[in-house]
Formats: sequence, structure tokens, C-alpha cells
Amino acid sequence: MKIEDIINSALYPNPVLLVSAEYDSKDTIVTLSWGGTCCSDPPIVSIAIRNSRYSHNLIKQSNEFVVNIPTAEMLEQVKICGTKSGADIDKWAVCEFTKKKSKEVNTPRINECPVNIECKVEKVIELGTHDLFFGKVVALHIDEEWKGKSYPNLLTYVRGKYKKCIPID
Repeated sequence: MKIEDIINSALYPNPVLLVSAEYDSKDTIVTLSWGGTCCSDPPIVSIAIRNSRYSHNLIKQSNEFVVNIPTAEMLEQVKICGTKSGADIDKWAVCEFTKKKSKEVNTPRINECPVNIECKVEKVIELGTHDLFFGKVVALHIDEEWKGKSYPNLLTYVRGKYKKCIPID
């Protein structure tokens, strides 16, 4: 077994995130599972993106991104955004997602996602195949029906497979 296989399977499950990016009239959405909360005050999230990805350059240039949390019902769109390049297709159109104007950043958020986290890049650490982007949360949007509830319809990524979260409360 290679060390990469051990590392990739050591921490799981991972959250499934749809990250929207935009720069210079170009935009895209990328599916990521390497992301999470890393600071509460100030609120900062992290996302790791391969530096060869189309979205990587857009985020690096714009210094902003939006973390959109999809539901299990969006699995087909999640797969498209994770396997196709935004350089080749318009993922917004193919996935039939609606762009919603963000409050604090220029990057649009995905209207169909019940949670959207607008972020401005605070720091980028080059790690090798991936760069780690730290985004300061500048706005948070949660659909009214999701406020104060557990999230039963979320997805996780476990050792190469998507799984539906099962609430235990």
C-alpha cells in the first residue's frame, strides 16, 4: 500500500462541498471533499484544491470563493462538478443551478444549496499537489427551513464513494 492510499483513507468521512469561483467573467463550480472549519474567531474555513484545476486559478486570482453545501438530492450535479472541468463546460448550465448574487463577494452562490458561505482568501499555503486556501467567512446564508435543525440530507465522501449522512439525534 502506498503512503497516499493510507493518508487518503485515514480521515473520513469528509464533507461534500460545491465551491463556486469567479474571476474576469469566468466562473465555475468544483466539488471538493477536503475542506472544513479551521477557526471560530475570526471564522475561517479551509479548502484544498489541486493546483491543476480550473477553479484553482479563478480563486487564486479573485481571492474569494463561496462554499455551497449540497443535499443528497443533488448527487448527480455533485458528480458532474467533480468530474468535468469548468474550462470545458458551463457547469452552472449543465447542472441547471441558479446563480444568486452574493452579499460580500463577487462570486455567485448556488441558490439550490441550503447553505452558502461567502469567503475572502486570507492565506494560501502551497503543499504539493494541492494548495490550501484559508477563507475568512464574510457572509453566511442558511435557508429558513434549515435553521435550528439537524441536516439529514447532506452528503459525505468516504474512501471514494458518496454517502448520505444519517442524523443520530
